[in-house]
Amino acid sequence: MDGETDESPEEQLAKQHRKEKKDLQAKIQSMKNAVPKNDKKRRKQMTDEIAKLEADLNQKHEEELSQLNSTGDTKVEAVLNGVENLQMDDGEKEDVTQSRVTKAQKRREKKAAQEKERESRIAEAEVLNLQGVRHQEGLMLAQKLALQQLQIKEISSDGHCMYRAIEDQLAKRSKPEIVVSMKDLRSRTAEHMRSHADDFLPFLTKPNTGDMYTTEEFEHYCSEVEHTAAWGGQLELQALTQVLRLPIEVIQANSSTIKIGEEFDSDPITLVYMRHAYGLGEHYNSVERLKEPANAEDS
Repeated sequence: MDGETDESPEEQLAKQHRKEKKDLQAKIQSMKNAVPKNDKKRRKQMTDEIAKLEADLNQKHEEELSQLNSTGDTKVEAVLNGVENLQMDDGEKEDVTQSRVTKAQKRREKKAAQEKERESRIAEAEVLNLQGVRHQEGLMLAQKLALQQLQIKEISSDGHCMYRAIEDQLAKRSKPEIVVSMKDLRSRTAEHMRSHADDFLPFLTKPNTGDMYTTEEFEHYCSEVEHTAAWGGQLELQALTQVLRLPIEVIQANSSTIKIGEEFDSDPITLVYMRHAYGLGEHYNSVERLKEPANAEDS
């Protein structure tokens, strides 16, 4: 029965490649959902990153197929030369077999070394290009927040970060029995935008033409706000200040604090906007009171 379920190396590799392509498509779809359609800059960054991911996967698959074919060629050569090997003594056959195996192994090791070097270069570039920028942004934000006795509270990066950060802020001020969830915030934001279309529609334009959204396109946009992980931005914050009847302030590293809904007389909801937080860029975090060092009371 084992023989019936065994797969050849070719079949195993083909199955692996299909799974990796399927996983990549799922990741790409998630990336697309996380970037607003009207954000040309982030859409361009996302398109470039998707092209790189697809190219890297194609190259990986080609190299793996090449390695498999190379191994197969060695086996075929051994079979074709079997008649000649029969004429040799045992020592000669062992030398020839060892020679062929060694050459095939060297080819595989060389390709593996090249791939490892390429991955190392990519990792180094990632550190230089992103980690340094993220680190500097984090330091600047920490300094700004410390002036208000605040620090960053991390929010997961899943496309809902802005709404989850506001949810976190509301939980700190609401009564225990009053719960406003991320889904509630999305639903109420979309409903407010639908009922005040004249306040939002003029600011939504098509990236390729610059034309204003049609009524149908605006409804589709609002539906994505309500039902998907579409990334939230300033338009959604404008809606949320009206929905919650609360001011919102957004602290940034390199720019002045954005203040929305200042007509409402209340302590603001405070968010932190990070331009370089993750691979795709923008991200919202919440804030919390600055924690005192463990030995602060003893000093």
